[in-house]
Amino acid sequence: MTNQLQKLIKNFDKRENFNYWVKGHIDPWWTTEHRSLSYTREPFNNKNDIQRFTDMGFSHKYYTGEMYDMRNTTPEWFDLDRFKKYFNFHLLSWSFYKMTTGVILPVHVDTFKKFKEMHMDGVVGSGERNGFHIDGEVKQGTIVRSLVMLEDWQQGHYLDMDNYPIVNWKAGDYLIWEESVPHTAANIGELDRYTLQFTGVITESLVNYTTDGQ
Repeated sequence: MTNQLQKLIKNFDKRENFNYWVKGHIDPWWTTEHRSLSYTREPFNNKNDIQRFTDMGFSHKYYTGEMYDMRNTTPEWFDLDRFKKYFNFHLLSWSFYKMTTGVILPVHVDTFKKFKEMHMDGVVGSGERNGFHIDGEVKQGTIVRSLVMLEDWQQGHYLDMDNYPIVNWKAGDYLIWEESVPHTAANIGELDRYTLQFTGVITESLVNYTTDGQ
């Protein structure tokens, strides 16, 4: 587990708000097999945001790129266990993502609608944080997402997290953010942008796991 992830987890109970994100780097071991996956595009699922984008004057065709996620067969070359050493979230899910030219996703906050429908069970504990079904129990926690850059930055690829612009990345750079962090993504370049997303939950039990140095 990386120092950035340890920092995020260890500070879980010390923050008064959850508007938080971190960045870091892992040395890439993958090549370009991800380019050959059978990606499909699904519509952006927040109708309120779509209306807001329209009101702002956006009129392009796609707000989302194309995905290949864990509903499909896991590729033989995808070393998920190796990634878990860095992104050891509870209820971990993964998705390869291809942002094609012309995709622009204006500033928004992730809703994690499908993830919550699958795993969330109200609020629990004195702090009334979200409860999730983990290891046969309902435990309190918060949803996090990690974005791993599979290839080096190309001209026209853009990200920002909470007003912080991100460009010139290298393969292996990554971001981790909590669900309340506003962010933007766009591809106005000539080449597709390939990333790998992990979504999961951090909880007090994971804090103890990390603190124990395991």
